[in-house]
This record gives sequence, C-alpha cells and structure tokens, in this order.
Amino acid sequence: MHSLLRCPPIVPAVLLLFATCGPLAFTALGADASALVDDFAQADKTARGAGRLLFDDAGAGSKSRATQRVANGVLVVEGELAPGRGAPAFISIPLLLGAEAKPENVGAYTGVRLRVKINQGTLTAQVASADVDNFDYHSAPVVAKRGEFVEVRVAFADMKRAWSAQTPLNTKLVTSVNLVAFAMAPGKFAYEVDEIAFY
Repeated sequence: MHSLLRCPPIVPAVLLLFATCGPLAFTALGADASALVDDFAQADKTARGAGRLLFDDAGAGSKSRATQRVANGVLVVEGELAPGRGAPAFISIPLLLGAEAKPENVGAYTGVRLRVKINQGTLTAQVASADVDNFDYHSAPVVAKRGEFVEVRVAFADMKRAWSAQTPLNTKLVTSVNLVAFAMAPGKFAYEVDEIAFY
C-alpha cells in the first residue's frame, strides 16, 4: 500500500524540521478537477497518478514509524514519533502533483484546503517547490478540532520556512503537498484525510 523511504544521512538532523527528502480537490467541497490533489479514491496511487509514499526520519538518527492506508476513500495515518538524541522526529506523506514530480504552476490558487480529522498529535501542511534545495519547504500547522472531520484552509501566505531566510512560496514550481507529523519529544499521532486540494 505504501513505499517506505529513508532520508539521506548527509542531511543534518536539524534541517529536517519539516523536510520530506525530495521534490516532490475537493470534489465534495466543489473544487475544480484541476485543483484536486487527492481524493483518496485509489489505494495505490493519488488522483494525479503518483504512487503513495511515506518518508521516515531514520536518516536523521531518529526511529519514528508509521503506517498509511486508504479505506473507503479516506487516508488513514497512524504512528509513533521517536526522536534520536538531539534530532527531531518526523513522518511525511508527500502527495506528488504528478507521477514524475514535475513542477506545476498553482499560482491561480490561494492555498491548500483539506478535509481532515486529527485524532492524536499534531499535523503540518507543507508545500514543496522545485526552487528549494535544502528541504526547508514552506509549512504551516493544520489547526482543527480533534476527533471529527473539518475543512481546514491553509493559505500560501501563512506558510513559512523553518530555518532559511523567509521567502514567498514560488507557486509556479510546486511539486507536492506534504502531510507532516513532527515532534521533538516521543509521542503517538493519528490523523485521517478525506480530500485535499488547492483553493
């Protein structure tokens, strides 16, 4: 159901705050087909034809683990964050905008919209762009009431880089939308996503 990939150990652990190791529409909410990132209708690939991926933090010296599965059109992710000594813990689910991870111009949109249920832990929405070469992609927390599906909008303008100079997201070169669970302390996390799109 998913591929488990590990980040290269040459990337310093502190730089993996919200990283995903590479470049990577709301049908029910009325989005255009072109805005759709994934509706989780297929278990083995996204609505845009890319395979399902999961990146862990083993290359950064941490030992987090997670599973992802698609059930009844919903992505279900559960896991445990286990940071190494002086290293962050993270699990990232990248949703590539195309099977070949080519950049796409999403400048007509304002941000990312998702229908999500956070059951445990925290979740960050991250947008990867081809012009970022140090994995410090633009990110923002997903703030949602726990235990029930809600629609959350995360504006591109609210997304920040963690350690690099703050630059606007280059919406002409977007390669993926990533779902990232992150922590500096051990803990479990669990979330479900029904749909994700640009708005």
